[in-house]
Amino acid sequence: MSRMTDNRRVSSELSAQLGEAHRARSVMITPGAYDALSARLIAALGFPAVYITGAGFANSHLGVPDIGLTGLAELCDQVSAIADVVELPLIVDADTGFGNAVTLTRTVRRLERAGASAIQIEDQVSPKRCGHFSGKEVVAAEEMVSKVHAAVDSRSSEDTIIIARTDARATEGLSGALDRAAAYRAAGADVLFVEAPTSVEELRTIGAYFDCPLVANMVEGGVTPILPRDELAELGYTLVLYANSALRAAQHNVLSVLEHLMRNGTTEGVTHRMASWQERQSAVGKPYFDELEERYKS
Repeated sequence: MSRMTDNRRVSSELSAQLGEAHRARSVMITPGAYDALSARLIAALGFPAVYITGAGFANSHLGVPDIGLTGLAELCDQVSAIADVVELPLIVDADTGFGNAVTLTRTVRRLERAGASAIQIEDQVSPKRCGHFSGKEVVAAEEMVSKVHAAVDSRSSEDTIIIARTDARATEGLSGALDRAAAYRAAGADVLFVEAPTSVEELRTIGAYFDCPLVANMVEGGVTPILPRDELAELGYTLVLYANSALRAAQHNVLSVLEHLMRNGTTEGVTHRMASWQERQSAVGKPYFDELEERYKS
């Protein structure tokens, strides 16, 4: 089976999952992966999908903040690497789409070929900024509407989900953000994402305003309150992102082990904070490759 054929199947499954979760007022908790290994760990734990985080990709791949420094070719390589090792739907943060509406048609097609089941685009000016940074700016609503139309028209499968995100809460207030999201829904977006509401009441207002799958982005230390799964479901959210929890956990633990190594000249005393040798090999699928070596040895 070709990757595109298989990706259509996976995308169809994700579309059905989101629709059912929306109707049942339940949520899909979706962690962010910053590389293929973290995606494998997400899959191994039984999460329903993998979110390929733009911020996590910038942080881990280039070692830079989430300020629009990554490119489409790099992102496609990342998506392809993850699609090679997990069978879950991949929800891809495509930032502003890497250009205008015409450019976006190519972005969508390339990300689909790489393995994306859902593609998220936002209405910030380029270069964008993390949704929880200050100093954000947004394009005219009409420009983003054109980009949503282009994304919908250019996808090779109707099951590829288009997620439209607005960052206008920071620049136009909640009312402006709601108006924009409604326009993006009318343009064909399958899922809406109003980024960075600042209170439970704002989360409630967004949830009550729309009758379609909605994204809630739980950013530890960001401007949006962190709410439990059941409360977010009651408020009307369907897809709940923990985009960079894994990356931040890894950063914290790596630094802790390396500080110990620097002080003591050994990892003795901190190996309990590290994956065991066997856990490491299992996580990357070594038994599968051992079987291949045995099958094809001369």
